[in-house]
Amino acid sequence: MSFDLTPTIAQHDLARRTHEFAEEVVRPVAREYDQRQEFPWPVLEEAAARGFYSPLFYRDLIGDPTGLSLPMFMEELFWGCAGIGLAIVMPALALSAIGQAATPEQMLQWAPECFGTPGDLKLAALAISEPEGGSDVRNLRTTARRDGDDWIIDGHKMWIGNGGIANVHVVNAVVDQELGHRGQALFIVPGGTPGLELVRKLDKLGCRASHTAELKFHGVRVPGANLLGGQDKLDHKLAKAREIVEGAKHSGSATLGTFEQTRPMVAAQALGIARAALEYVTEYANRREAFGRPIIANQGIAFPLADLATKIDAARLLTWRASWMAATGVPFERGEGSMSKLMASETAVETTERAIQTMGGWGYISDHPVEKWYRDAKLYTIFEGTSEIQRVVISHALGAADGAPPMHVDLEPTGGPFNAMFGRGTPARTRAADRAMSLRERVPRPVMQMAMKVLQPPRR
Repeated sequence: MSFDLTPTIAQHDLARRTHEFAEEVVRPVAREYDQRQEFPWPVLEEAAARGFYSPLFYRDLIGDPTGLSLPMFMEELFWGCAGIGLAIVMPALALSAIGQAATPEQMLQWAPECFGTPGDLKLAALAISEPEGGSDVRNLRTTARRDGDDWIIDGHKMWIGNGGIANVHVVNAVVDQELGHRGQALFIVPGGTPGLELVRKLDKLGCRASHTAELKFHGVRVPGANLLGGQDKLDHKLAKAREIVEGAKHSGSATLGTFEQTRPMVAAQALGIARAALEYVTEYANRREAFGRPIIANQGIAFPLADLATKIDAARLLTWRASWMAATGVPFERGEGSMSKLMASETAVETTERAIQTMGGWGYISDHPVEKWYRDAKLYTIFEGTSEIQRVVISHALGAADGAPPMHVDLEPTGGPFNAMFGRGTPARTRAADRAMSLRERVPRPVMQMAMKVLQPPRR
């Protein structure tokens, strides 16, 4: 197992450039867009100009073999503003769904349509959630039926980022009612398609710079080419699903696996909010004086902040581990993705609430950004699965892994046979060291020093 927390030069440069963008471009306008609930088109244009808004950018981040580039980018961007951050990264969610389901030809056709180019930006939306289903993706009611060479989509979607204003909508629909959640497929619905109705833009508590909508599909007709993966792939999938149903077999949810891999990205967003609030309130507590000294000198102020700093770092480590697992193909068998999202989201809410409490009346009014961060943070205990759903996933994984060792024990070893025989902590290495120490008075000093260099732990 190789898990290195040292950023590469490219990762360090990415984090630095993203932080500069968040500090110079995003933060100065965050309050304005939050209050007016307007979509931040000028910020998206600047993001595109700096290379942060394109399918190739996200391909590079996802292609990082360490898995750490994407969460590092997310944390810095959302340190600036969660609402504006969501507006910038929302097309990446649709792109991810396209990438997992589409043929290479479909990917080439639709990926550019999700982002556009500087001066001609475009948007994409991932339409999964429904009013009745919420986090229960197995209970979708939107349907798609064949009509000649076309598909007809009918249904109702809710909480859809960029819904109704996007150039590309990736829509999940049931194509075989008898197969339930196994009989679903993804379709591309271009913006402006007849029958696609933007019912309303939702008035939200937080993340108000992002556009979130309720959609309805009234006999929306799309060509067969808009079925992601194509007809042959769908027929094969449905046939396999029928075998499973008829044989009364049980299989894991592909949607659950997908969510486990995307949840670390949501966790990284929550981390950005939490870190912003902790930094701000720490600076405030260092400068605000009461009873003749800075309020951070009081344990009642300092100790909760110390606890939150610890939780933020713990959440970041969980997030980076889950991101590394997704990049290296290590299975999510213990709910590691859900662990990262649960820890980061609840820490973000706790941190922003503590920031308000520490600042008192100043924290409760919009003169300072902590009340906005508090409103933004709450979303993260709800979307991509509520905190309760995360606990369900983790507890189910815990039950399924009853008696199994932790991941670092269970993973396939690396280093080859020599490492297995003579690596750190092996009996052979210990015996060699003991023998060398017993001969230290009889062996010339230069020879002993060379032997100890071989046996000593590596220096970092």
